[in-house]
Amino acid sequence: MKKLTTSVLLVVLSSSFAVVKAQSGDTIRTQKIEEVVVTGALGIKKKADAVTNAQQVVGAKELNQASATNAVQSLTGKVSGLVINQTNSSVDSNYRIVLRGNRSVTSNNQALVVIDNVISSSNILAQLPPESIENVNVIKGMQGSALYGQQGANGVIIVTTKKGTKNEKIQFNLTSSVEIQQAFMFPKIQTRYGKGVQDQSFSNVDYGGTNYVPWENTSWGPAYDNPAIGGTMVASGLPQADGSYIYEKYAPVKDHFSKFFKKGIVFQNGLTVNAGGNDSYAFLSLNRLDNEFVVDGDNLKQNSILLKAGKKFGNLRVDARFNYISRIIDQTNSGLYDDLLQLPSSNDVRKYRNSGIDGYATMYSTNPYWTIEHERSKAVKDYLNGTLSLQYDFSKHINLTYTGSITMGSTNYNNYNDGYFSTTPYQNTGTPYLEGHLLDEINPNSQVTAYYFNHKYTNRDYYGDLMLNFDYDLTDNLNLKFNLGNNIQDYYNTASSIGGTGLLVPGWYDFRNVVNSVLPQDTATQLDGYTMDNYLIRSRIIAGFANLDLAWKDYLFFNGTFRIEKSSVLSTNYNNENHNKAYPYYSAGLSFIPTKAFPGFGGNVLNYMKIAPSFTRVGNTSAVAAYATYDRGVIPTGYPFNSLQSYLYNTQPTSRDIKPEFMNTIDLNLQMGFLNDRITLEASAYKTVTNDLITFSNVSSTSGLFRIQDNIGKTELKGYEIELGLTPIKTSSVVWNLRGSISQFKSKVLELAPGIDEVVLNSPFTSPGIGTIYAIKGTDYPVIKGTTYVRDPNGNIVVDEDGTPLINSALSNLGKVTPDYVLNFNTSLKVKGFTLSASMDFRKGGHFISATKRQLGFTGGLQESASFDRTQGYVIPNSVQLVNGQYVPNSTPVGTADYSGVTNFFASGNFLNVGENNVVDATAFKIREISLSYDVPKSVLSSTFVNSLTFGVYARNPFFKYADNNANYADPETANTTGNGAGIALTGQYPSVKTYGFNVKVTF
Repeated sequence: MKKLTTSVLLVVLSSSFAVVKAQSGDTIRTQKIEEVVVTGALGIKKKADAVTNAQQVVGAKELNQASATNAVQSLTGKVSGLVINQTNSSVDSNYRIVLRGNRSVTSNNQALVVIDNVISSSNILAQLPPESIENVNVIKGMQGSALYGQQGANGVIIVTTKKGTKNEKIQFNLTSSVEIQQAFMFPKIQTRYGKGVQDQSFSNVDYGGTNYVPWENTSWGPAYDNPAIGGTMVASGLPQADGSYIYEKYAPVKDHFSKFFKKGIVFQNGLTVNAGGNDSYAFLSLNRLDNEFVVDGDNLKQNSILLKAGKKFGNLRVDARFNYISRIIDQTNSGLYDDLLQLPSSNDVRKYRNSGIDGYATMYSTNPYWTIEHERSKAVKDYLNGTLSLQYDFSKHINLTYTGSITMGSTNYNNYNDGYFSTTPYQNTGTPYLEGHLLDEINPNSQVTAYYFNHKYTNRDYYGDLMLNFDYDLTDNLNLKFNLGNNIQDYYNTASSIGGTGLLVPGWYDFRNVVNSVLPQDTATQLDGYTMDNYLIRSRIIAGFANLDLAWKDYLFFNGTFRIEKSSVLSTNYNNENHNKAYPYYSAGLSFIPTKAFPGFGGNVLNYMKIAPSFTRVGNTSAVAAYATYDRGVIPTGYPFNSLQSYLYNTQPTSRDIKPEFMNTIDLNLQMGFLNDRITLEASAYKTVTNDLITFSNVSSTSGLFRIQDNIGKTELKGYEIELGLTPIKTSSVVWNLRGSISQFKSKVLELAPGIDEVVLNSPFTSPGIGTIYAIKGTDYPVIKGTTYVRDPNGNIVVDEDGTPLINSALSNLGKVTPDYVLNFNTSLKVKGFTLSASMDFRKGGHFISATKRQLGFTGGLQESASFDRTQGYVIPNSVQLVNGQYVPNSTPVGTADYSGVTNFFASGNFLNVGENNVVDATAFKIREISLSYDVPKSVLSSTFVNSLTFGVYARNPFFKYADNNANYADPETANTTGNGAGIALTGQYPSVKTYGFNVKVTF
């Protein structure tokens, strides 16, 4: 990693010298920094000079260079300070989008997404085809997002979709791409020992008395070079339906995990139509995406329609937008990857494709091919948005605008499992251990409960902005722009779930076919991963806002914003009165351009400089659920309430006096351009202090309450970003651009309520010592806590007289989750009609808990469990014993000095449940995109109806490099949540996927 970082820096430095030499060949004019006009909050447009906060615009060319299937994917690695984590690799992936780190402990820390001036969501952004987007403005500075109030507390991603041109000639654009997906970065496992278990009751005399067992799921068997069995053909797995065995060579199969995954294929086709005139335009985008995923049977079909049109009628301007997205998703339970991870390296899983459960390679896990066929989730998702924008010009100085939007969505999930009950007898099969038994008597995986559940979710959202706009030159040198407006948001969400266990008629997935109904208040988490959601929620936000821009000449700018806002989630009712306080949010920022204020400033080298300080105060209430401040009953579950209709008093209420978390941010931005912007430098430093932190705290048991949600703490976020842009070569035939950045942020808990030192953010394991995500007072967060071994003053593990390591009873801080810093690097080289582009990033530091590593410890697949002779036992490396008050080197194997001692250690809680064994370094280098395209010369197309034609090849995620102690256990981005508790990668999350493709773009 150090060599890689050094190489990147050398390229940047050498390129900067090349810039100076290339000046004489500069024949291409690039738009200057100050000439760029960007769309900010509420659609207010400004020149870059007047922008008082940090932001970065990503254009259509960058978004589409590698034919990404969604806009979130295409943004990854392209913006400093923007960290996008793909938390799972599936046909319907999830993302976590964070700008400049965490400001809150329990409230939402993800960036706000605004599409065409209407608040949307990251889920919708992940469904937008990049080809329909004109640009994305990532507002990193809080001052630029303060007009959105509490919803803009974490920065804003403003997406502007394309619209028609003024050309009256209709223009058609066709895009088509086909790509191959391949799963990669599979866990590295030991290949010294194979299938079996060190237990004589399982021994099979047919294999020379070795500990090989055909139906085992662990790799505690004999060595592959054992002369009694190594390299021979052995019976493997459970007997097949006819009583015969599948035979495999007792030798490691190369990359055996990868055998299960197929080559996925993705087709994406799009058509856009542009038309317009001097006072009107029309734009239509049609897109079809077909994704046949790397897991057999998993697929996604998506249709997207975007229609935009506008026309001016005298003083009235009318713009309309219609967007419809339909998605059909069919996928199996990703928990099958856990079953696959248990497979010893001698097994080729493909040989068991048709073996079902009874004849699988092991009796201790479910055949993943059976899971694919019999346990599935099928979802139909529809998204519909209609937006109307009106602008009436009273004069050239005053106009009134209105943007109103209605969004409707529905999701219909059907989850089912066909179930299975084995009746296979093992009489006379030649399997001593199974003789006289049914499979279901000894293998719990042979009894699978059938179930069917249906979940329906709907939403109806209204968003409206009414804004009066003023633009006056107060003097020859002073310009005033003022916006005064009102915002109303109304969200209406419903959910209903039905279902149960047992199916009367196999294959009929309908509630009428369910044997045992699940009550609405019960949970179905253990069956299909979904709770029995049944609710109706309505919430509202009403706000007034004002925006002031002052410009002195062309070098000094001021921006001030104010928003006063009421949110229904903070309303409560007591003493027969409704209480809902309005809260103010405000910001102020300056932009000063010394290169324009002082003629000759910077000489012939520094052509542009901007200094922009700002202050922002906003709030965040996303941790407070709707109706939380009201007195509510809770429907009880468990004995004796299973069949009773009752309720209990809510023992986890929210304080009636709860208020927003207030975030005060100081931001300083610097922007410079050298040698006519051939070299650009942008730097930002910021600090956010969050007061009145919202979280739960325990209360006295005498109150009858368990805990209460209230304002109880304080956090601090500090960070910086530095971005360097270079154009080493810029001629009529060759243009080479480079952009590199470094960003760093640290979030720290400063205060919590009296008696509270930490807050649990994520605890998915039965034993918290395995790994739990916390926010701890006085430290950076989020952090991992888990159990550790007792160590001497020199850091050596202390063992007892049996060689077993001693374990500390208290949990210890095992490291923070977030990276120490992030390096981004992007480049594009255009040589005549050819364009080569690449995007990559390097995230240094951070940690995560890998359940895969823990699983491999149990199965004997860990490399460290086979780095010695297992028959001699295992001595903890560099361990010590306490003898007569002195620590002395230890030479005693764990437990016993034989194979059983090794197995009993690695497959027991002495190893598996010790958190420090499960912690992995999250450092990673990733090449995100590489693309090569060719634009056919205009001269070749001049005699045809084609205006432009481009061919391209590309790769996404072609190369990853993880830290040395991460033997590909999991992608560090992977997490079992998109919330604040990220940092735990479970075994049900697939490995990463890389893509190679070809595309063509035609305009006529």
